Amino acid sequence: MEFALRHGALRERIAAQRRALVSHAWPLESALGGVDKALAGVDWLKAHPAAVGVAVALAVAASPKRAWRWGSRAFFVWRGWRSVRNSLIAVR
Repeated sequence: MEFALRHGALRERIAAQRRALVSHAWPLESALGGVDKALAGVDWLKAHPAAVGVAVALAVAASPKRAWRWGSRAFFVWRGWRSVRNSLIAVR
């Protein structure tokens, strides 16, 4: 009987901890939801490379100087990301 009472109290304590965890984790849920949307957008872009090409062609046609400037910025960001990623992989 004592074992059953301790078991019930432990289960209630676990349930209370789960409720507390859920109440503390809701800000992470909204942030991770945004990350999920961004990753879904990246997946869509990977699946539709023609759309990316058309967008780049329109940007170049509209303003070549501005497109070149943004292209060079994107290239440097991409190179920096690759460098950081390769450094992190090398650490493992």
